[in-house]
Amino acid sequence: MTDHLEVALPEPGAVWPVLTDATRAALREILVHGVLSRAEIARALGLSRASLTRAVRTLQEHGFVTEVGTGVRGATGRPSELLRASTGAWEFLGIKLTPERLYAAVTDLGGRVVALHEEALRDTDPEALVGQVAEVVQGLRRASPAICALGVSVPGDVVTRDGVTVVEVSQFLGWRDVPLSGLLEERTGLATHTANDVDALTAKEHWIGAGAGVRSMALVTVGTGVGFGLVTNGEVSEGSHGRFGRVGHLPVYGGGPDCGVGHHGCVSSYLPSSIIAQNAGAGDDAYDEVVERARNGDPRALQAFRDAGTALGVLLSSVVTLVDPESIVLTGDGLPVYDIARAEVDAAFRRGLRPYEAAVTVVVQPFEFSEWARAAAVLAIRRSLRY
Repeated sequence: MTDHLEVALPEPGAVWPVLTDATRAALREILVHGVLSRAEIARALGLSRASLTRAVRTLQEHGFVTEVGTGVRGATGRPSELLRASTGAWEFLGIKLTPERLYAAVTDLGGRVVALHEEALRDTDPEALVGQVAEVVQGLRRASPAICALGVSVPGDVVTRDGVTVVEVSQFLGWRDVPLSGLLEERTGLATHTANDVDALTAKEHWIGAGAGVRSMALVTVGTGVGFGLVTNGEVSEGSHGRFGRVGHLPVYGGGPDCGVGHHGCVSSYLPSSIIAQNAGAGDDAYDEVVERARNGDPRALQAFRDAGTALGVLLSSVVTLVDPESIVLTGDGLPVYDIARAEVDAAFRRGLRPYEAAVTVVVQPFEFSEWARAAAVLAIRRSLRY
């Protein structure tokens, strides 16, 4: 017989409780897969019936999961109670920082968006920025008092030193050695987790996005910069020094223009949005204008995009050759290169893989900054679960 509990939802802003490994693993299965039966959770985790009963009882007591009826699941044909993540009990706030704007997303425990917010960044000085983020957190908590943790994604290298998370370098924000998590915890009172923005997005896409359910996945972002994230054996790779995935300096051609840091003919000599604009003879802030010129057939703009398309194809084939993923997710605000220069992307991709055929799917994911903020909220969920 099933135990039916009167679930006492946590107080607003409750602190995430200490959970056993089995209980955390059971909750993760439900979050990743949506609705699961007890039997499916037990099989996936190798748990005994007694261990699973204890884990589910704990999750229900804390308001993490709720029963949603029964259904016939699996080969036995027997009805089984179905569990899903609760809504409204635990919420998470994600912040995505760019040099110009702050994007925020509040999600429930399952990563579903509850609220969105964005505003101009007033100042990139760490102290001023922490104050602005604290104001945003305060405002969003008034509408969503169940927020229990904060995730922040930044463009830059994020490392852990002696247990302290530090933004070691962020060229876009002009930072060096900023202990952002600690500063925000002091100002907001929320457990705060900071990560590189591409790493956070990779984890989100693998958990609840285009790469859900695969064991190996690569993510490539194109836009202001070129980013790379990797999932192997179900885990996000971060490297030893917070600098994983610097694919922007892979060589494309011998020679070629300087990418800005002394390399010639690398991916970053052709693919970033500002470089495409420069190679088309425009200012580095004229990317949208160059996109329109290329769509209207302007020869120099088209050539800049064709060169960028070749660079992207080389990059994608290099990813397949090096890590052999099941799928590659391609996203970013520089996606017009994939539309305008699709022939060059495909040709360079095939050429880079010869003589092998690529058993990999490239999934083009429409770009929204709100998804990067949502990824930061999912970061907070994952870190709360210690994943």
